[in-house]
Amino acid sequence: MDELQKGKEAGMDAGSSVDILQKVFSQFDKWGFTPPNTDPLVFDFGLNNFKETGEVEFWIANEVDAGYCGKFLFVFDGQSCPVHHHLKKLETFFILFGTVKMQYEGVERIMKPGDVLKVEREKDHGFTGVGPALLLEVSQPSILDDNYFLNRQKGFPGA
Repeated sequence: MDELQKGKEAGMDAGSSVDILQKVFSQFDKWGFTPPNTDPLVFDFGLNNFKETGEVEFWIANEVDAGYCGKFLFVFDGQSCPVHHHLKKLETFFILFGTVKMQYEGVERIMKPGDVLKVEREKDHGFTGVGPALLLEVSQPSILDDNYFLNRQKGFPGA
């Protein structure tokens, strides 16, 4: 099974995502941002509390054989992508819209549009929206089983 299909299976069901996606696209309209024409992945990371812990991902490319990935990550105000690390994936985040509190190796930093952070393998990281925020992730391929969460979400790949 390819990683996109795994992501779709790990994400929230379409019925519970409709209202969420309407809000995401409404925010994109306010920013004047056009996302890629892909199926969004709505994640609550197996915690069943999307409002506090979750994100919406738009995969531009996840070329496992070629060795690269690009995707947009959206979080609402106060919503967090939980602290985790990867054993295989090196990634770089670029803030497009909004502000995030980024945790990286126990240090919290405020990141705004134009800010860049390279995240090395095996380094703990996560982020929280300070208002709605959109990040671009450029990385090695996204392999869901290469996510190692500090609080080990049950039912989510890599947990």
